Amino acid sequence: MSDTAKRPPNPYVVLAVASVLTGMGQVINGQAARGLMMAFTALSLAWVTYNLTTPDHSFVGRYAGGLMIQAIALMDAYRVARFRWETWHQTEQPLR
Repeated sequence: MSDTAKRPPNPYVVLAVASVLTGMGQVINGQAARGLMMAFTALSLAWVTYNLTTPDHSFVGRYAGGLMIQAIALMDAYRVARFRWETWHQTEQPLR
């Protein structure tokens, strides 16, 4: 089973991309709708928390809702990529 077309992306690449762009880790994993949902939710919650806080709050405090969704999307993208990567490697092992 050495078909490279079915090889999943490296989980560390997915982690790196997902840490920079919210929802793109899901897109790389083949879950475009989920990635769009994560990105839209992060933007929406960032906007809400920005408008509910005052200028006296820190950057993290002003965008806490969006950063929370960013963290959830990051963990989700890595978890799915790691699961797919390990499953693919187990099926590549020759039978004993």
